[in-house]
Amino acid sequence: MKSDLHEAFQNPGHEFSPIPFWFWNDRLTNEEIKRQIHEMDDKGVNGFVLHPRIGIPKDIGYLTNEFMGYVKVAVQEAKQLGMSVILYDEAMYPSGSAKGMVVKRDPEYASRGLKVVELPCEGQKEYAIDLDEEERLLAVFAAKKIDGLALVPDSIQELKIHEKTVRFVEPEDGGRWVILTFIETNSGGNIRGIHFGEDDGEEHAPPSADLLNPQAVKAYIDITHERYYDVLQDEFGETVIAMFTDEPDILGRNAKAGVKPWTGGSFAWYEQYGGKKGDLPALWYDVGTETASMRKRYEQAVYQRLSAVYYEPLSRWCEEHGIALTGHPAESDDIGLLDHFQIPGQDVVWRWVAPEEGKGITGRHSTAGKCSADAARHRGRRRNADEVLGVCSKKGGWDLSAGDMKWYFDWLFVRGVNLIIPHAFYYSIDGKRRSHERPPDVGMHSSWWPYYRFFSDYIKRLSWLMTDSVNTTKVAVLCRENHLPWEIVKPFYEQQIEFNYIEEALLLSEAEIVDGLIQIEAQLYSTVVIDGGYLLEEKTKQQLRDWIKQGGTVITVGEERIVEGAVIVSKPEEGSNRLIESEQQTVRLNPRCSNIRISHVEKEDHSFYLLVNEGDESFNGTVTLRETGTVELWDAWSGTTEELGQVKEIPITLHRRESIIVMVDPNDRESVTRAQVPKKEPIRMIELNQEWTVSGEAFERQTTALRSWTEWTSMTYYSGTLTYRTTFHLQETIEQAVIDCGEVDEIAKLTVNGEEVGVKMWAPYTFVLTGLLREGENVIELAVTNSKANEMDQVALRSGLIGPVTVGMFGG
Repeated sequence: MKSDLHEAFQNPGHEFSPIPFWFWNDRLTNEEIKRQIHEMDDKGVNGFVLHPRIGIPKDIGYLTNEFMGYVKVAVQEAKQLGMSVILYDEAMYPSGSAKGMVVKRDPEYASRGLKVVELPCEGQKEYAIDLDEEERLLAVFAAKKIDGLALVPDSIQELKIHEKTVRFVEPEDGGRWVILTFIETNSGGNIRGIHFGEDDGEEHAPPSADLLNPQAVKAYIDITHERYYDVLQDEFGETVIAMFTDEPDILGRNAKAGVKPWTGGSFAWYEQYGGKKGDLPALWYDVGTETASMRKRYEQAVYQRLSAVYYEPLSRWCEEHGIALTGHPAESDDIGLLDHFQIPGQDVVWRWVAPEEGKGITGRHSTAGKCSADAARHRGRRRNADEVLGVCSKKGGWDLSAGDMKWYFDWLFVRGVNLIIPHAFYYSIDGKRRSHERPPDVGMHSSWWPYYRFFSDYIKRLSWLMTDSVNTTKVAVLCRENHLPWEIVKPFYEQQIEFNYIEEALLLSEAEIVDGLIQIEAQLYSTVVIDGGYLLEEKTKQQLRDWIKQGGTVITVGEERIVEGAVIVSKPEEGSNRLIESEQQTVRLNPRCSNIRISHVEKEDHSFYLLVNEGDESFNGTVTLRETGTVELWDAWSGTTEELGQVKEIPITLHRRESIIVMVDPNDRESVTRAQVPKKEPIRMIELNQEWTVSGEAFERQTTALRSWTEWTSMTYYSGTLTYRTTFHLQETIEQAVIDCGEVDEIAKLTVNGEEVGVKMWAPYTFVLTGLLREGENVIELAVTNSKANEMDQVALRSGLIGPVTVGMFGG
């Protein structure tokens, strides 16, 4: 059994591969399509999202016979290699327009919105409402204003409309009265197209469609999905595994300012979802104590309408055709809209989440990984996907490092994501409009591409671990369908307290009480934590009150007791302390470390603890578990495993950008605890400060002063690989040594005496040598590859071997 687990971990199947966006952004040829597919397969990338992107020539029309011919070639080639294909449901993004063809079919299908026009009362009794041809007057109210965006609640009154005219006599109370007209209008939104001239702000940007209109959505499916099925139906459910829908935007991009989502020319749809006409003023103005509840009612109505009219038909179509709906909604915490996804998803872009400044656990976007993972857990979905790395460099260009890319992958895995969609592999980087359209290319044109199999194997191993496993946390954090609270969980991350977000609607509709625990799918919770600022439904409060009486624990963070019987804490840190006191801490670290993240899952009767270092300092200490059994350390980067035996306190060194898996077999009580080998320190250290020969394509020089090659003539904007070579003498053979390369910018491949030692892509750049150093002359070669940004962005980022390079030698 354990040997089967080892094999599955070390050599996971193709289904766990990264599946990158493959940007088709230039003139397509069958030969180049096939060549790039083989390039991906050679690097262990066993799938792709076929993503039309800006830069395709206009003579290759979207969904035309020529375009679909290229699609078919790509799918057939993928089939031959056992790869998976996810189709992309739009020409660029956001989804739902079919590159403007939905609106072309019927102009009434253009995206719609609601605007308010405020008219001052000027003594007259009759007010005529001016409307554009495509506009519809829905309601008119009179109200007295308190200030800029506040109304006197009791003053608000609906006026009767007669042929675009209303009558109103202003009261003589000295107040400032206004007429508020609510008008449905075209939103004016667009999507980004695939041909030059169709981008934001350009003349031919395709119009966005009305995603709240069932007929518009039906047209979209007829135009897009049925077209793909007509051409590829034999591959659906086999090579073609899913359809990706990308951040559908109700209003479209660049919509008119101040417009809010609407549809249908009436209130019928809104009232169907519990809305009231009297809510309208509250959408723009403060109308007193009911403002928040009215806005919440509107948001819920729009969400339910979008879910029922857009996502549900897409999901149903995919299911009927043997594939999954995947992709993601428009916002990072739109967890409720993932209800109909067979593979729920999210995206991590624009470096809103990042290693620096605590961005991994602060801000709305820091919830994206948990959003998709927890949506999947509570809906019984096997996989969940995150699009990641789009515009995630520090400066917005090509300066994304391999180390930061690894950080993003780890950030997702430890939160439960198990399908990685890198953004993006570029078909072409010809011209800046292609190369710098949401850069960088993280695939074939990147500096790390020769070494990408390290990443693809790593992604497969951790995707395998987080698939078909059950998360063990007993802590649930209540959330809304469009808001995941991040402030109250920040100290949970910092103190290794795992949790899952659960929507209020799911708690009401899907939860069962089993032995005093809340059960949803395979998850069991003993504690629910609530942001004290939430407006809970009364039936939610009642359900939680009943659960507390059965032994459940509710913790509210804030000053008010929103649920009778709940434990009140005023600060998030107090909430985490309460959880530690009740033994909800997943593991205990010594010394404490706020940068270590943890996920504990059970898989095939074994426990797995994934630990990730999200900081820039190394952790050297111990990890104490709450369970017993035979312990092994699994390294997903190298694929190696090490048995430790029966231990509960495990010594761990976790450097920056590193992860480790602690595997516990609770059924194995017979393994002998292995003696821990004390960590040895080098007995002798030498610095290689002698002459180095540096060579590359049409380049060679000798130097004793290691420094950035950007300081050398004609090398300022060079991106590529240079090899550093030097020799040193030893008086005796050394069995064990460590080479520390100091600063390297940014990928180093080390060879010693003709034997390749390994590759390092982020600090610390240290290599362990066993049996490679000999008496006499020893030759060291370091092939160093710098950032692609130097060439692509014309910037002089530090490049090459900076050092100092030291060799530490160990005794016997």
